[in-house]
This record gives sequence, C-alpha cells and structure tokens, in this order.
Amino acid sequence: MPSRGYTTPGSRRTSVYDPLLSTAYPNSLWTDCPLQEYAHDPMIGIYLNEPFVSYNAAATTGDYLLTAATSGTGAISTVYPGALALDAGATTANQGPQIQRLKAAFLPASGKDLWFEANIRMTTGIISQLFVGLAASDTTIIASGAMTTNNRIGWTSVTADGVLLFDCDKAGTNTTKTATSVSTSAWVRLGFKYDGTADTVQQYINGVATGAAVATTYIPKAAVIYPSFVCQAAGTGQPVMNIGGYRVFQLR
Repeated sequence: MPSRGYTTPGSRRTSVYDPLLSTAYPNSLWTDCPLQEYAHDPMIGIYLNEPFVSYNAAATTGDYLLTAATSGTGAISTVYPGALALDAGATTANQGPQIQRLKAAFLPASGKDLWFEANIRMTTGIISQLFVGLAASDTTIIASGAMTTNNRIGWTSVTADGVLLFDCDKAGTNTTKTATSVSTSAWVRLGFKYDGTADTVQQYINGVATGAAVATTYIPKAAVIYPSFVCQAAGTGQPVMNIGGYRVFQLR
C-alpha cells in the first residue's frame, strides 16, 4: 500500500495511505505535494480544490469574475457532472468568455513550491483561443488572437492549428513550449509545478512531465496570480470548454 510519512506535533513520525502515490493512479505531478501533511497541519500551505458542484459569478458575492468578449457564458454543465461549461456563444473569432477566481491569490516565491492542475474537455470544434492556468487580474487575457496579460503561467492556444503551448510570462518577458494538440473527444489534465528551490516550472499533461522546465527568467515571482480560464472562438465552430475541476497548492 503506498504511503507517505510525516511528523506530527511532538515529533512523532507516522505514515498514511496516499492515493497520489498509487500505481493505479499514476500522476507524478502530485507525488511530492504534501497534501497529507496539509490535512494534519493546514498552516503549511494554501490549498484550493474546486470540484464545481456550484458556481457563482455575481458581481458582489461571487467567487469568480466572468468577462465576455462580446459573447459567452459560464454555467454548471448539464452534460458532465462536476464541470463548469465555458461556452463561446458564437463562431466569430476573438469572441468568448473568461473567468478568474480573484478571491484565491497565489504568489510564486523562492522556496515556496506551487502545484496546479485542471481537467478540461472541449466539446465542439477545435478551439484556437484558450488559456488554462494562473494569471494576473485582467479582463482581456487574450485579445485579437494574442496573449495580452503580463505575469502568467499556464496552457494556451491562440492559433488555428489547435496546438497547445505551455506559456510563462514575467512582466512581458515570455516563452512558450510546444506541447500537444487540443482533443475534442477526451478529458485532458493540464498542470505544472513551480519548484521554489530550483526556481523553475515543469509542465505536465495527464500527470506526466513533458518537455524541459522553464527557467527563472520567465517566472512571475512576486506577482499575484489567480486561477484563470479563457474560451474564445477562432472563426470556425462555437467552442465549449468543460472544466472538470481544478486544484492549486502552494507552500506558505
């Protein structure tokens, strides 16, 4: 049985079953994340786990800020349980919604590892304008077919080929790494880990590391960034992004 050890108050060492280490659930992104330790001592980190059993984007009481570029909606999916459907609402290029959880702030910093993962599924057409990750507060993360928000870490696609890029930006200095094509028929987990010791970011697809890590030059340290999702049309088809939950953990 896979287990993880931790030290309790009083310096007593114990171990607990950890499903993240199970061979039946191979996800190397989370194997070194101290979620079990956090369960016993919440002061060690900040944990956001969003299963989307509800959704509130009301202007004054909501957890999310939804901004639509001309058209688009966000609502709990009627097709997939525990998912939020971001619907572009049009086929016209550059139109569609984005959401940001501005009540959940994260701040990359040396020595403070950070993990992010979201489960998404596209249901209609090949989406060419999307973002999945953490970004600074901005009502136009993507505009005119280009990333416009400084300070971000995540997955994006802004071209008509449907290829996802892993994208990091620090105050306008950015880099992208080619990753994979956007599937329209399956769920895909898009994630990354910021290593606060090495000062790098490693991208993950379905729990498996892919490509070389991003160097410190492009990591938005000392910038407040928030869970952010964008779904905009490319001019052919009306895309819908289903977000089947996401989670973020950062060490204090």
